[in-house]
Amino acid sequence: MSRHVFKLDELGSEIAQIALPAALALTADPIASLVDTAFIGQIGAVELAAVGVSIALFNQVSRIAIFPLVSVTTSFVAEEDTIGRVSSEAQESDYVETGSCVDTESNELIPQKGAAFLFQIKDQVDSSFLGTYRPKTLGSSFDVVKIEPERRHIPSASSALVIGGILGLLQALFLISGAKPLLNFMGISSDSPMLNPAQQYLTLRSLGAPAVLLSLAMQGVFRGFKDTKTPLYATVAGDVANIILDPIFMFVFRLGVSGAAIAHVISQYLISVILLWKLMCQVDLLPPSLKHLYFGRFLKNGFLLLIRVMAVTFCITLSASMAARLGSTSMAAFQVCLQVWLATSLLADGLAVAGQAILASSFARKDNEKATATASRVLQLGLVLGLILAVILGGGLSFGAKLFTKDADVLRLIGTGIPFVAATQPINSLAFVFDGVNFGASDFAYSAFSLASYCSYCQHYMFMYSLLHSWIHRTLDISDDIYESSSFCWILEDRDRNRALEVSEGLNVGFCKLIISFQTLPLYLIIMSCGGIL
Repeated sequence: MSRHVFKLDELGSEIAQIALPAALALTADPIASLVDTAFIGQIGAVELAAVGVSIALFNQVSRIAIFPLVSVTTSFVAEEDTIGRVSSEAQESDYVETGSCVDTESNELIPQKGAAFLFQIKDQVDSSFLGTYRPKTLGSSFDVVKIEPERRHIPSASSALVIGGILGLLQALFLISGAKPLLNFMGISSDSPMLNPAQQYLTLRSLGAPAVLLSLAMQGVFRGFKDTKTPLYATVAGDVANIILDPIFMFVFRLGVSGAAIAHVISQYLISVILLWKLMCQVDLLPPSLKHLYFGRFLKNGFLLLIRVMAVTFCITLSASMAARLGSTSMAAFQVCLQVWLATSLLADGLAVAGQAILASSFARKDNEKATATASRVLQLGLVLGLILAVILGGGLSFGAKLFTKDADVLRLIGTGIPFVAATQPINSLAFVFDGVNFGASDFAYSAFSLASYCSYCQHYMFMYSLLHSWIHRTLDISDDIYESSSFCWILEDRDRNRALEVSEGLNVGFCKLIISFQTLPLYLIIMSCGGIL
């Protein structure tokens, strides 16, 4: 059944209420980082380069834990919260039906003068038995009034906070103890003037690692509740504090790059405190015992997503190294194109978050119809978003490239890469939204192994310096995927779900494989164009 992509029905409104704040929250931190970089640039070029290396190292280490933690937490919390709500609604419905039967029999059998006394006794018994619900009389009828709701107990929320705190402490110890050798590995030699400021910044910035992991774990919890506004408000508050504190610590107190790191750490702890305060108002974070913490479930699925993160990191690192071999000019052009390509994915990530939360909730309710409708809608929106981004980037990036550099050679190569950055936006958006769909179905294994298996393809095509040859191989490789995905979709259209699952096991869901494989193809195309090989 065809659906209107922009139809503002109940499902469309729910997607918008989750996706828009999530996308804004994801873009708030990069904007604050740009302002942070501008302040550091006022100190000097050496400090700016040193901080750039430290930030890249910190983010690379953090990314290994952040993505699995947030993704797994969102799905598990959404599932448990929905199951709890369904159980509560069922109990309330049973009580209302039971209460109605008792009231009807009482009105028929009890004299009018004794009714008030019976109601009083019944009220006391019901209140002591139910705790959270009590009846009250309004004239001749009963209404069920819900008392102040108690805090929910979500085992996955408690588990996520414990794991996030432990990972944050381990990351802080790792970066602080190994700051110098890690910076040497990143290319900063021991006699470089960049080493001292880079080590100062990285050491102080690492003190905020526990806050970063805890805040992101709590963001995953709120996403599971379908509440993306609270993380947005907390993130904006922390980023604003960072922007205000930066010039104070750096220039007023004359702390330089150390002041920038301190300001950032304070802002991260502020975000964590705000989220923790809001979360404690809704959730009982102290489990009855350690048996109620699902560490095994978290670690199993987190490890699967860790494989996926390593695969993505491998592809991006390989593409950057290949671009660097083509020269500094090609590397500069590639970096601009890559950053624009990655920045646009933040908008698609908002749709992915919405799809993941709603799908996890729908599967917990066993509402397959809503799950199907949600997957279709977010994928349609992802495709439309990709087409819009393609038009915007294709028409505007050639003019906006001058904001990044004024070098004529770099601008020329950026102009060569723009068509590929723009043309791959629809596929890019679909790939990120497909991640949300897979995570919402708790299918972390397929998402991890399918992308990891494609690394070999990526490496193969990266070393083929002929676009014609690579496209011949790519066409032969994906033609079978297109046929497989067509068969799979035809079976789904016939609503034969069992047959569809059977086929998907044999064919590996060719369409998903096709989307995932195209996700890393733009990196290759950008390298080829920026290197002038086309």
